[in-house]
Amino acid sequence: MIAASQNHPLTPQVYFEWEAQQQLRYEYFDGEVFAMTDRSLPHADIALNIATILRSHLQWGCKVRNSDAKVGITDAGPFVYPDVSVTCDERDRTAQKFSRYPCLIVEVVSPDSEAYDRGRKFAQYRRLETLKEYVLVGSKTKTVDVFRRYNEGTWTFIPYSEGNDLELISLEITVPVDAIYEDVAPEPIEF
Repeated sequence: MIAASQNHPLTPQVYFEWEAQQQLRYEYFDGEVFAMTDRSLPHADIALNIATILRSHLQWGCKVRNSDAKVGITDAGPFVYPDVSVTCDERDRTAQKFSRYPCLIVEVVSPDSEAYDRGRKFAQYRRLETLKEYVLVGSKTKTVDVFRRYNEGTWTFIPYSEGNDLELISLEITVPVDAIYEDVAPEPIEF
């Protein structure tokens, strides 16, 4: 992890310019940058399966973006890299640096990232007024946890597992959980 000096926090503009010159990707929080961790091949395969499934089911006007695309919580940050995001908002159609109005965000979680994805990152995502569903997909177990926001702003938790059909009401589609894990070599579970 690399962080900017507390005495000289980066502005969003300096962050964008600096990151464009880096070999790694960095998330941005309150003037500090944090290197993204390496992903396993199963993690990448799961994320690709999800993006492919979503892309094949969506109507024109929605964009499915992979982990190379930033989401900005506000125009001034934080800026994060979800594994998959979907926006159907016209304001994101011509975005160049980051999306601001996703309706769905998916994170593939591993033991190293799970606390961050369920905690600090989810706290930031909840600030996105357009976000309807936040989905956490296990990389070591065939589990999918959906956090769904209702009109009054409350969030509910819906767990899915192998053999279930995942309902994504934000996109009005149903996805078999088994399809998310199709042709994925399972990561070993360490005890």
